[in-house]
Amino acid sequence: MAGILNSLSKIKQGDVVLSVRDIKKTFIEGGQPLHILRGGGFDLRRGEIVALVGPSGSGKSTLLQCVGLLDKPTSGSILLSDIPVQKMDDEMRTSMRRRKIGFVYQRHNLLADFTALENVMLPMLANGVDERVANARALKLLRAANVAHRASHLPGEMSGGEQQRTAVARALANDPEILLADEPTGSLDPAHAASVFDLLLDLARNKKMAMLFVTHDMNLAARADRKITITNGIVESV
Repeated sequence: MAGILNSLSKIKQGDVVLSVRDIKKTFIEGGQPLHILRGGGFDLRRGEIVALVGPSGSGKSTLLQCVGLLDKPTSGSILLSDIPVQKMDDEMRTSMRRRKIGFVYQRHNLLADFTALENVMLPMLANGVDERVANARALKLLRAANVAHRASHLPGEMSGGEQQRTAVARALANDPEILLADEPTGSLDPAHAASVFDLLLDLARNKKMAMLFVTHDMNLAARADRKITITNGIVESV
């Protein structure tokens, strides 16, 4: 495990951090197969911002779940820096996901009984980071997200935009190589949506992360370096 994580830490700007080939995902509903992903693939490079677009129900979130190691494809291959995901056991997948992948969802998914600071600290504490170190880094991330003044507040005491900014800070807690965002501004009004998306882009580019984000907003998609589409279940770069 340590060897794999160390190899990932040596990734350079422009290197392929994620490679997907012939990915397929089938669910069974009412005893009948439902083919969501039917093939295709793409590469994602460090420092690259990529939009994942397609009609509702086309499989965008399913693809994100698979490449984020939250679900397994029915067939095909997913490689993280040439390391085949399908050969990882559950413990390795969990460790890889915690250390190398950050998630931002449409809803902030903050824990209601924990402050903004505690929510950002939790991923670090789960990885064994010293509490004082986690506290200092969480404060730094909240400052970067312009919500440090809400550090001691519970999610219910914050606006929607502040909650989502806190969720962005949490996604960066373990300094991921890859940032995955599923409609990260979909629950916000236009003004807050623009602000949160600007924050995501700025942080991803400044930290030279690879970012793959799902969106229905073509104005947001146009700000990406390129696009990936899912059409009739086929994943391809455009």
